[in-house]
Amino acid sequence: MDGIEIHDERFKHYILGNAPLEELGSGFRWIEGPVWMGDADCLLFQDLPRNRTMRWIEGAGFSVYREPSNYANGQTRDRQGRLIACSHRGRCLYRTEPDGTVTTLVTHHAGKRLNSPNDVVVKSDGTIWFSDPVYGIANDYEGGRQRSEQPPALYRLDPATGEIAVMAGDFDGPNGLAFSPDERRLYVAETGDQSKPNPRQYIRVFDVAPDGALSGGNIFHTISPGYCDGMRVDEDGNVWSSAGDGVHCLSPEGKLMGKILVPHRVSNITFGGPAKNRLFIGGSHTLYSIFLDRRGVQTP
Repeated sequence: MDGIEIHDERFKHYILGNAPLEELGSGFRWIEGPVWMGDADCLLFQDLPRNRTMRWIEGAGFSVYREPSNYANGQTRDRQGRLIACSHRGRCLYRTEPDGTVTTLVTHHAGKRLNSPNDVVVKSDGTIWFSDPVYGIANDYEGGRQRSEQPPALYRLDPATGEIAVMAGDFDGPNGLAFSPDERRLYVAETGDQSKPNPRQYIRVFDVAPDGALSGGNIFHTISPGYCDGMRVDEDGNVWSSAGDGVHCLSPEGKLMGKILVPHRVSNITFGGPAKNRLFIGGSHTLYSIFLDRRGVQTP
């Protein structure tokens, strides 16, 4: 099938021969933070430099969901179905309540402002995990230049108590996040200090203890070309990662299984549709999708 690279025979069974890559729309500046809203049968994503959250509905096309978005980037839903978003401009996490009001969840750690929260996932116990690099405050294109008050880090927030803790602080630029289906592993993209000529760029994997403590943090896989910005996990535990030439599928052992080639650099992805077997792909300024013979595991 055109646009598909097979690196492992198993990947052939993930691809549907009559389901090619589809272009859903273009003209955005930089797509980030796609999230599927199953109860509304729509996809939300960020047109980040334009400071707006977009909505896509099959057959109805695109509309603006929120403008301004406070330069939101990564977003997800909690176990109650509420939308949680990372804000570059606000240097915070905020939650959209069922009545449409917005609640700011966290802005500081240890008395200092966060940098620019980038990606976020919610564990089954309700805790919110998010990455906090400096990218959104490093320039005026994706949030506005501001001074960093603390090093980049990976955080866990307990919304019930408001307690926030650094779970890993040995990152130059923590980015995309994904839990394995059993939540015993946490994958974190290290996209590095991009002010340096050769930044560290690879996916790390941590073991997650029952109490949430992390150990390990070894290199899981190095994407090439490009690097992992955002990722998702399917029902078999495979990691689907953004890359410079499209989307790469990695086995739970970290082996490249196959690629979906995309005309533009991919920033982020998510599974959606009624069966969660449709992979939505943010390809720079263009939104794509492809149906697969695998389902994503994000909840709800």
